[in-house]
Amino acid sequence: MLRCRPWVLATACLLAGLSSAAAQGLFGAPPANAPADSAAPPPAENAPVQPGSPTAVVKPFYEHAGLEVDPAQRGHFTDPAKSVLDKSDALRKSGQGECLDPNMALDNSEYDKAEIDNSLKTIEAIKGDEAKVVVAFVVAGNPHRLEWKFRKVDGDWKISDLLSVTGEWALSQYQCE
Repeated sequence: MLRCRPWVLATACLLAGLSSAAAQGLFGAPPANAPADSAAPPPAENAPVQPGSPTAVVKPFYEHAGLEVDPAQRGHFTDPAKSVLDKSDALRKSGQGECLDPNMALDNSEYDKAEIDNSLKTIEAIKGDEAKVVVAFVVAGNPHRLEWKFRKVDGDWKISDLLSVTGEWALSQYQCE
């Protein structure tokens, strides 16, 4: 049986250019017997977000709950996520009910802006015309981790999917019909 150890995630972050302290903040504490990372610089706290970056696209979803189901925000999405959101809107307008939780960006947890602001951590990875932003935060003592997938469309980063690592769901897997 194959097992993934927390230090493997920290190592992956190191290879991506992050210190193990930054990895620890996002993925949890390493095992007690993990080697120290004394040569790595401390992680950048509150590093400025580059305008137009995938992280800049994600940030508003944590500043204002429910933006992911707001039709006015649909320009930030591309398929398959956009298609699911459009079908959810059609279902709601037909009076047949809701398909999606309005707190998907919060991993379906309650919105507590102060807790999210104090615990929110992000890591961005860009490879060509695709990108991922991993978001981690704590609400009511429960850790949450989500992965936002992006694709570059006409020069802009668009959200193509949202996955909950904690809750094991993906927006693209919803059948809103």
